[in-house]
Amino acid sequence: MTNCLDFKDASCKNCYKCLRNCPVKAITIINHQAKIIEDRCILCGKCTCICPQNAKIVHSEIKDVMALLAGKSKVIVTVAPSYVSSFGVDNFSVMKIALGKLGFYDAEETAVGANFVVNRYKELLETGKYKNFITSACPAVNRLIQLYYPKALPYLAEVDSPMIAHAKILRKQYGKNVKIVFVGPCIAKKREAQESELIDSVLTFEELQQLFDEKNIVFSEIAHLNISSQEQPANMAKFFPINRGIIKSLSNWPSGYEYVAVDGVDKCMDILENIDKLSGMFLELNACEYACVNGPCSLTKKGQAIKANEEIRRYVTKDISKALPPAKIMPEDIRIDTIYPRLKNSSKPITDHEITEILAKIGKTKPEDELNCSACGYSTCRQKAWAVANGYAELDMCLPFMRERAETMSYEIIQNSPNGIVVLDSDLKVLDMNAKAIELLGVNTQNVKGRDFVEFANPTDFLLAQTQHRNLYRKRVTLDKTKKYAELTIVTLANQNAMFATIKDITDEVSYDEKLAKVRLDTIATTDDVIKNQMRVAQEIASLLGETTAETKVALLKLKKVLTEGKNE
Repeated sequence: MTNCLDFKDASCKNCYKCLRNCPVKAITIINHQAKIIEDRCILCGKCTCICPQNAKIVHSEIKDVMALLAGKSKVIVTVAPSYVSSFGVDNFSVMKIALGKLGFYDAEETAVGANFVVNRYKELLETGKYKNFITSACPAVNRLIQLYYPKALPYLAEVDSPMIAHAKILRKQYGKNVKIVFVGPCIAKKREAQESELIDSVLTFEELQQLFDEKNIVFSEIAHLNISSQEQPANMAKFFPINRGIIKSLSNWPSGYEYVAVDGVDKCMDILENIDKLSGMFLELNACEYACVNGPCSLTKKGQAIKANEEIRRYVTKDISKALPPAKIMPEDIRIDTIYPRLKNSSKPITDHEITEILAKIGKTKPEDELNCSACGYSTCRQKAWAVANGYAELDMCLPFMRERAETMSYEIIQNSPNGIVVLDSDLKVLDMNAKAIELLGVNTQNVKGRDFVEFANPTDFLLAQTQHRNLYRKRVTLDKTKKYAELTIVTLANQNAMFATIKDITDEVSYDEKLAKVRLDTIATTDDVIKNQMRVAQEIASLLGETTAETKVALLKLKKVLTEGKNE
């Protein structure tokens, strides 16, 4: 089965926003890269809408659809009624012509199948055997129940979704060899179609718009043709894509139930968690907030869900006002009942001992160490430890732990450095100063952070580095208060609006050089004395030594020259 959703490798930035917003934590972070855990994902599409890097990859089936259209079989498209709000078209005849231009043989609204689904709901309710009744129109909710809330399975209506019901009707109408493509705003429909084997391909509204753009198909140009809307029987099931849409689809529901609509996965989970405590509830559950008009692949812009809701209501009301007869009943030889089995994922049970061991590795040995800050994307530290044990997360995703460790390591490195370290902000105020710097500068207090550097030393070199936007390397300076000699290096940190300086104590080196210079000067003085004495003696015994005097002078002058050159090196 093709993965319907994943993330781009190069785009993930370790923000964990997708994980924080995933209601079922079906995202793994491995090597700092987010990946979908296929058998845990309900394909609600929430992660695709909130990723700041737009790292989502919804598997495109455009090539598959184009291959179907290029084949010999008739290709029929079933269009989700939320097309009205996404494409701004309230006349299905216009949509049908646009789809015909792409090469589809025919097109119908999925609401045809939805009408039979809602009638089947009514029949089941009238049996009175349901303590609570949960609609099965949303594949993401169905998957949520199958994977995570098996205790709610007895309440889930054993009825096909509108897409599957419509596909059965179309195959009955056009024959088994017909190819069927569903178009809608939902990612979960892609997996549902693959598993059903009744739908040949699924296009999202985003993908369909891409095809329209490539073929230069513009709805406004088609609408100008004054196409009259082909009259269809009034179908209240066109309300399906809005909140309370299923409830609105029938005017007279069986008594004995409270009819409630819940939208958004988090709110659905709250209901499902307490389903056994409820009684006499008809629950219309939608994974998307504001229902299908706000699906993850709809063309409805952010904040326009209410407007989309109003557009759907106006669209359906228009049909009802014509007082057309209701849609025909389901053919007797088509069955839309189905079974939603319990599903299990690959997650393994983790013991408390294993969780405790994992928490200890990140310094959480006591209950008060568990901050449950959710920065890693998981609601609690123990939930995150569970994910680590399952291979879904990494230890270093704990941001407080990593920050504390980094700060501790940085502190230890700075404080134990043999050189003085000073960090100043753009106003030359001390951000940090290690113990060695305090010693070298002769600072008489440990409370230095936030104070002006000028209180402790001459800031001239720092000012020059800041104003000239250049670094200073290994400048020899004398420290005012301690009279020590130091080698000063200043590095400007433009991105942080700060400066970093190291102060290396070279007092011993300077003292050694001075002593060495003194030895050389003393040696030169001694050599001069020797030369003078030798010259005096030479003059006294000149008559005896003759040319020896001159040779001695030359030798001694060479020695002096050698010593003098050694001093200047």
